[in-house]
Amino acid sequence: MKRTSLISALLVAATTVPLGGAADAHHHARPSSYRLAGDADSPVGSKFEGIGADERRGLFYVSEVTGGEVHRGEVGAAQTREWLAGDGTDGRYTARGITVDAAGNVYVAGGPNGIGTGRPDLWVYSKEGHLLAALRAPGTDVFLNDVAIGPDGAAYFTNSNDAQVVRVARGRAGWRATLWADASATITRQTGFNLGGIVLTADRRAFVVAQGNVGRLWRFDARTGAVTPVATGGADLVDADGLVRHGGRLSVVRNFSKMIATLRLSSDGRRATLLSQRATSPDRVLTTAKTLRGRVLYVDSKFDEAAATGPYQVVTDPTR
Repeated sequence: MKRTSLISALLVAATTVPLGGAADAHHHARPSSYRLAGDADSPVGSKFEGIGADERRGLFYVSEVTGGEVHRGEVGAAQTREWLAGDGTDGRYTARGITVDAAGNVYVAGGPNGIGTGRPDLWVYSKEGHLLAALRAPGTDVFLNDVAIGPDGAAYFTNSNDAQVVRVARGRAGWRATLWADASATITRQTGFNLGGIVLTADRRAFVVAQGNVGRLWRFDARTGAVTPVATGGADLVDADGLVRHGGRLSVVRNFSKMIATLRLSSDGRRATLLSQRATSPDRVLTTAKTLRGRVLYVDSKFDEAAATGPYQVVTDPTR
């Protein structure tokens, strides 16, 4: 073998890793939990709720209820950082559900931020953190809880005060929030949080939405907005909050019940069969979760603490 060929072969051998080698090393290097920066000046500490995942860039975003800050983390780094300031920034004093679209735009639900204040109910930011829109939702008693991207690329926000879903998209006249579905004739408003977690079905023709206060799941047709109950066989889903779909399986994060229910969900979202109920850590109230690079990230809300104390975390093992 010529000297140049030998050198080339050695270089290839030195830089080539067997299948799974580099990927496995990277996987094992990822932290088992992620630290969120708390607000040292807050008399009630910091409490968190929503999480959005940018699969393409390996980023996730976490919303802070106390102040409305939005934190951003990277899949391979244990420490997150504050990405968007709160305490009135862009009219945002609290933040709830959060999601990311294919372009990297970040949608933030404001919960009660606009009730009786005239402030925005939701915000849209570019992946660089520039404000694209700060909008009021239709109605006067709107508590936007969670948000998912639909098959049309628009964002769909659930209302916890009424059986409504708000659609947000950019048109020729700019960004606009419209009442997309009003299911108040079918879903009875109950005391507590009504519509919350929302996910798209496997066939992308409907949304499955949780009604946590009564433990029910509802199917909203993605084309017409028509609503029907998801047949769950009477599964206990009280305190259903965040929803995560993995193919044909649906995980339901049951916050104060401190359980995660796993169901087999039909591709059209009409039927769900309970497979298991798993207890989460007794020391945490997990609110919601998202899948990112093959793992599920759960938000530890600190909702069970009158004055929250650290460590503030996003965890990958909900039982610890």
